[in-house]
Amino acid sequence: MATILVIEDDPDMAHVLRRNLEAEGHWVSVALDGAAGIDAAHTVWPDLIILDLMLPRVDGYTVLEQVRRERSDVPVLLLTARSQEDDKVHGFDLGADDYVTKPFGMRELAARVSVLLRRERRGAARGNGRGIPNDGVVTLGPLEVRLASREVLCRGVRVSLTPKAYDLLLALASREGTVTREDLMREVWQYEPGVESRTLDAHVGELRRKLERDPAAPELVHTVWKVGYRLAHQPRDRNDSMPVE
Repeated sequence: MATILVIEDDPDMAHVLRRNLEAEGHWVSVALDGAAGIDAAHTVWPDLIILDLMLPRVDGYTVLEQVRRERSDVPVLLLTARSQEDDKVHGFDLGADDYVTKPFGMRELAARVSVLLRRERRGAARGNGRGIPNDGVVTLGPLEVRLASREVLCRGVRVSLTPKAYDLLLALASREGTVTREDLMREVWQYEPGVESRTLDAHVGELRRKLERDPAAPELVHTVWKVGYRLAHQPRDRNDSMPVE
């Protein structure tokens, strides 16, 4: 059982979410506006937050930003009626882990919640079993990843990444050659094979915005066409027949 905080201003939607999540065995607290949501995040100390972006008093972006200042570990699932890509990217930049777009089915939401609750806590040993010690330093060309402090330096300058973007970078850095989309989804988000999500692409976009001199012409985070992604300064797979971009 997990403690879940639902921050949603529509009372009917909040009631449906609470009823369904409690049926899954979770304890659920509801806040009906952004200010109440910030207060509840302090008092409830949830294992997961479901956050609507369109909130009265304090909007969802501000709530997310405030939560992330105090807690980097709690998973945040966005609920949004917005379809614009920039809105979702902004949410990821502030530290959201995933999103569902209204209207959505409860089975989809329950699956997303289950995935977020199952995953390892941020800071767990992402590199274990692949020769990377938890207290070590990974260096790849201009990138330096300090595992103990979860710091990232690029060309000697400290880069601020959201927790999930850091996990994605470490997943790429800790495996040689190209990493498939399915492997990244399974490792970073613990999705089952075959599950597609634009979440991965949005976080790759964050890495490029933060690490590349020109995100439109990436030098570090390369796309391997129809396969996945790889970091520069990692060996290329012999099966990578298409050029990277």
